[in-house]
Amino acid sequence: MLRLTPRLRSHDDGSVTAEYAVATMAAVGFAGLLVVILRSDEVRGILTDLVRNALAFGG
Repeated sequence: MLRLTPRLRSHDDGSVTAEYAVATMAAVGFAGLLVVILRSDEVRGILTDLVRNALAFGG
């Protein structure tokens, strides 16, 4: 005689996938924000000056 045992399932089967989706969307949003910030002329000038000063200090 076969004994059938009920399959134990958790109620949060898809939670890991949802967490990955939320983390991915947050990362994409943050990357988009960085692109917008780094495209501004003021930030580009600050970064250019920073690199020039670092290269002048090292050389």
